[in-house]
Amino acid sequence: MGFKWALNGPSVLREVLTAVVSAFSVIFTAELFGEDESLQWRLPEHHHNDTPFHFVQLSSEEIAQNIAKRSILVKRMYELWGEGTCYEELRDSIERFPDSRKLPFLDSDSTFRISVETFGKALTFDEQRERINSFTYIPFEGKVNLKNPDHNFFLMEMDESEENNGLQPILQRKIFFGREVGFADRKLLPTFQLKSRTYLGPTAMDAEMAFLMANQAKATSGKLVYDPFVDCNVWSNFKQYGLPMPVALLRMDNNLPPWHSRLKEIFDAIICDPPYGVRAGGRKSGGRKILRGTLDPYIVPDDKRTDHIPSTGAYSLVECVHDLLHLAARMLVMKGRLVFFFPVLRDEKWQRG
Repeated sequence: MGFKWALNGPSVLREVLTAVVSAFSVIFTAELFGEDESLQWRLPEHHHNDTPFHFVQLSSEEIAQNIAKRSILVKRMYELWGEGTCYEELRDSIERFPDSRKLPFLDSDSTFRISVETFGKALTFDEQRERINSFTYIPFEGKVNLKNPDHNFFLMEMDESEENNGLQPILQRKIFFGREVGFADRKLLPTFQLKSRTYLGPTAMDAEMAFLMANQAKATSGKLVYDPFVDCNVWSNFKQYGLPMPVALLRMDNNLPPWHSRLKEIFDAIICDPPYGVRAGGRKSGGRKILRGTLDPYIVPDDKRTDHIPSTGAYSLVECVHDLLHLAARMLVMKGRLVFFFPVLRDEKWQRG
């Protein structure tokens, strides 16, 4: 994201340029760090339908850094110093950006690097170098450090060229220049990838998707989160990664949950991947006779419970989701969140738009 800050204090709203796959990823994550639900977004003028850039107003640079680090679908966030449809406009925009905002990052005691990123076309090394060398009007006094600079600056270019790598034509050339204030920390993904698991079940959730769902649910320390369809052998995975053990592991039927009638609003979030019959189908208690009504429900005697195998029947996706929504309505706290997977068939008409 690139900030267009009218800065002079942490209370001033800052507009940031963001390289992001999904704006919703930032919205969900921003709320974890104190931003309210009225987060303001806008797209660049004459933007491409698939543009990765968005503007967002945030309260501080620290919040931008935290969002970028926590979010899965954000690539980087930038304080925007200038923008234009050509390099002459870009220069005018950068020169209008207040010196009080630029000079602290240009002093002789710091190091810097300028990188070039493009959308819709590729630039050769010589073309990138030519563009970088054009920024002589920015009074950089520090030394260049390509490996570990104090400050990273990015030139981002969207070109209207017909050579657009299969994308739809870009309506208007757009160029941004900004200072990086935050970037995605994706180091956790290789650690939690499925192929490294001690135990891997047939319905294990992809690690990146799991992190995304956790952000959507605003999961954080101190919150009580419930997964009614937890994967088997969950304990071994928690032990493998050195994570605190879950509060409890409940074995029960989601269709006939044993919750006390007065138990309500206890979970901050419900996150799950319901059984929708592709890799594993759902089952519920009862058996065919009970479900048909030809046999009344019964209580298993105490002396037979040790080795008793209960009868079960098919648990359709429709019924499963109905029970899940009922559970969420009853057991989530106010403003709690339900995040779950739901299969969707995309027909040809839908794909064509």
